[in-house]
Amino acid sequence: MPVLADKVAIITGAGAGIGEAIARAFSAEGARVVVSDIDVARAQKVADTLPGAIAVGADVRDEDQVRALIERAVAECGRLDVVVPNAGIATTVPLTEMSFDQWRDVMSVNLDGVFLTIRHSLPALLAAGGGSIVTISSITATAGSALIASYAAAKAAVRNLTETVSAELRTHGIRANALLPGFIDTELVTSHQADFEAALGLEPGGFDTVITGKQTRYGRVEEVAAAAVFFASDQSAWCNGSSLILDGGFRGALL
Repeated sequence: MPVLADKVAIITGAGAGIGEAIARAFSAEGARVVVSDIDVARAQKVADTLPGAIAVGADVRDEDQVRALIERAVAECGRLDVVVPNAGIATTVPLTEMSFDQWRDVMSVNLDGVFLTIRHSLPALLAAGGGSIVTISSITATAGSALIASYAAAKAAVRNLTETVSAELRTHGIRANALLPGFIDTELVTSHQADFEAALGLEPGGFDTVITGKQTRYGRVEEVAAAAVFFASDQSAWCNGSSLILDGGFRGALL
């Protein structure tokens, strides 16, 4: 039997990349998926390929839009069981050059957006008798990360927020767990390769060599999605406040 049969799940930032992969994996496991993205056309394109899925455009920085997303999901699907606040952005700027606006842009999506999505999902999760929240943090949450200070700081905060949610809601049947991916083959990662190469003094293509040496290859979005299915389902019933690193050994090796 599919492990998410009869569940209703919202995934933000699901128009592409990790979010899209999670939406597809959840649907394959029987969930009715609400595909949300700031680009509603992109969300609709994904939803059109998944049975029973609906697409909802939402900017997770806007509280009214997040509230409307949750309300529509419940109105059309009848309940809410799983929430994956995945929407995120990144920028590669040294601290000496980073403006406050650049800092706030990343924080507003990667941290405020996660808070708003979780906060406004809680009444629906409670009404359903409990549920699962799966956040997308990052291995950058575990150590200093040059050029991506705002991204790494936000992801560290997401990991801590996840633990706080698990502590506050555990007696209500709501679990919260975090995924900490390494470098995954997504546009979010590949679009910044040249910036990392310039900062590290690498030749073009040199960043690929670094990744190959540290984690053997780029991770696949399907591998992150499989872990999300685990945390969303009853297979992880005894996991709450957990962090799962998915990085091919990047953090586990000095060289």
